[in-house]
Amino acid sequence: MENSRIISPSVLSMDYSKMPEQVAQLNASPAKWLHFDVMDGHFVPNLTFGPDILKGFCKLSDLVMDVHLMVSDPAKYAPIFIDAGANMVTFHVEALDNDMEKVQSLLDEIHKLGAMAGVVVKPKTDVKIIQPVLSSCDMVLIMTVEPGFGGQSFMEDMMPKVKWLVNQREAKQLSYRIEVDGGINGTTYKTAVDSGADTLVAGSFVFKGNIIENVKALLK
Repeated sequence: MENSRIISPSVLSMDYSKMPEQVAQLNASPAKWLHFDVMDGHFVPNLTFGPDILKGFCKLSDLVMDVHLMVSDPAKYAPIFIDAGANMVTFHVEALDNDMEKVQSLLDEIHKLGAMAGVVVKPKTDVKIIQPVLSSCDMVLIMTVEPGFGGQSFMEDMMPKVKWLVNQREAKQLSYRIEVDGGINGTTYKTAVDSGADTLVAGSFVFKGNIIENVKALLK
């Protein structure tokens, strides 16, 4: 899987006093995506970035903009962030009351607007509820921490969800990617990859020290 493994560094952990230099290092690294967390202070107890910040990243980088909406109204914000440059938009099923008809509708809308689309499940959410929409997902994101803050510890007990997604993908001959986000470092990434994850979000681990070497370490 190494060639198809994608590292999506989370800019939540970036040093914003060194943004141009750090983006240049990401561009020079083997990272293919850039993970952009949008938090509204309501769905999760923190505030992060608006669409203008995403536009700034798009000016500095050609990496795939992997936008994770942690917001109460993803249907409102998905078009705004696609307009700002999002290539992939993932949103929480919990924000739509785990209603798979609403989830399907938003996946269709994101695709109609020209972006890739995926769903996210929090640690306490049963991944099996998303089975009806898997065929419409370009990606499924499994949270390996409680969403809202960076720097938390990896929850290894989320790996059965990843394995279930691998089995579903094979059984139904689907092609969605399986992304994990939370606590990924030079040790935990192996657990995620061994379970079947092919897309890794890493924040603190990437941005502390040599960004290029840290990204390479996640591809070993």
